[in-house]
Amino acid sequence: MSNKTCVVIGASHAGVNFAFSLRREGWRGEIILFDSDPEIPYHRPPLSKAYLSVENNSELDLLFPKQNYQTENITLRLGETVSKIDKDSKEITLSNGEIQFYDKLVIATGARPFIPPIKGIETAVNLFPMRTFADTVNIQNAIKKSNEKRVVIIGGGYIGLETAASLKKLGAKVIVLERENRVLERVTAPQMSDFFSKLHGENGVDLLTNKNVVSIKKSEGVNEVICDDNTSYIADLIVVGVGIKVNLELAQKTGLVIENGIKVDETTKTSDENIYAIGDCTYHFNSHYNRYIRLESVQNAVDQAKVAASTICGNDVKYNAIPWFWSDQYNVKLQMVGLSQGYNDVIQRVEEDNEKCQSVWYFKDDELLAVDAVNNGKAYVLGGRFIKGRTEIDKIKLRDTSIVIKPTSFLKD
Repeated sequence: MSNKTCVVIGASHAGVNFAFSLRREGWRGEIILFDSDPEIPYHRPPLSKAYLSVENNSELDLLFPKQNYQTENITLRLGETVSKIDKDSKEITLSNGEIQFYDKLVIATGARPFIPPIKGIETAVNLFPMRTFADTVNIQNAIKKSNEKRVVIIGGGYIGLETAASLKKLGAKVIVLERENRVLERVTAPQMSDFFSKLHGENGVDLLTNKNVVSIKKSEGVNEVICDDNTSYIADLIVVGVGIKVNLELAQKTGLVIENGIKVDETTKTSDENIYAIGDCTYHFNSHYNRYIRLESVQNAVDQAKVAASTICGNDVKYNAIPWFWSDQYNVKLQMVGLSQGYNDVIQRVEEDNEKCQSVWYFKDDELLAVDAVNNGKAYVLGGRFIKGRTEIDKIKLRDTSIVIKPTSFLKD
């Protein structure tokens, strides 16, 4: 493999972790990473959390130190965009016309923020998504220049709520406008929605639901955000956090199979034997839940990266991880394990004498699907173990908060 070339399109969590894993697995040939972002690859989750809430951040939280790429002979081609893949000739073409041959190609193109077609959104002043380091810097600069610091966040998902918490720490006056009946409606149970609504209210954030933004008007350097119920809100700064759009254009033009993402097998291989795909852009089969899923998570990106690297180096390995996620807001750490879709029973445990230490357990009949744990590492770890082992749980014991969380606490007699 010393004379072979592996090209990676995308240098975020999936692409970078793949490159280093490939080298550890014994690949001796070239490894070339292309990414349109000019920054040295960095951790993205802290952007809406710790990084945004601190003024005058001078250094990014890098995935790997810059010198490590040189040590491992991994070539970074940053600020460069791939415009075409030719799977027959095994070549990629850059936007400047340069052609690069590959023996193996890994697509780790991820996703980009979805900007909804709101009337007037293209002329709004100080309107930003929250996805990249540049977005964070732009938001911080806009806050510093604003006297009133009035912020409207469109979208009450995790990105919107994390951004709200971070901007509140910078002294902003924050309003969150959520189109659905409750925040986090698509990803969590009403109990968790209620908890986070209360948390943000206690911290001075106006969190408004059933607010569908239909237009934005700009006047004298500020925005008026107008909803379909004829309410409106003044904003010096607008952050859009309504979801993402998967970067599938290259894969589609290449003729790879697309189904809610780039469809891959359990080794992360696409419909082309020399092309693999990893991370947010993939649609993969999860053997535990017995269905195809697409995940937007660092855990999935890193785990798929390891599987792809091992497979390309000739090992027999398959992806079968239980998904996990996290969110930091104010003094609260939310840890989630498993996938709750399809649940028909929910049990909420609020630990005695501490309402900010609780957990929500999602069941489909008697099978535990997922756990959301708030400031409760024990529930998170134990829940993950139960899910992976398909352990039967005594729901009566689980509801009894006088029973301390231990590995044997909720087992059926």
